[in-house]
Amino acid sequence: MGPAPTPGAVSSLTAGLSRRCRRCGQRKLYGGFLTVAEICARCGLALHRHDSGDGPAVFIIVILGFVVVGAALWVEVKFAPSYWIHALLWPPLILGGSLALLRPLKAYMIALQHRHRAEDYDRAGHD
Repeated sequence: MGPAPTPGAVSSLTAGLSRRCRRCGQRKLYGGFLTVAEICARCGLALHRHDSGDGPAVFIIVILGFVVVGAALWVEVKFAPSYWIHALLWPPLILGGSLALLRPLKAYMIALQHRHRAEDYDRAGHD
């Protein structure tokens, strides 16, 4: 069994998909495209102390690798297009998929980190 969730906290999945603070669920997690805000303006959670590391990138590689390689093999077997068709089809899918998945997966990893180590991040003023 994992630790008890922080009182009033939203689920990690909800916080990740909505890209919101896990403790209050009200304020946005990001200040920029991938820059985590310093502190939640509503509840004071020190958001900048969370670090998702390379986890989101690894999951994106695995998920998109499975989807794109499977789709490319299916297209090759079914239609046998020229190689330049493959060169036009897959890079935009990879780039678009990566950009679309990066923010929610990073937010989800941060929410999971907060859930499992909440006591380390509850006080904004302590490093």
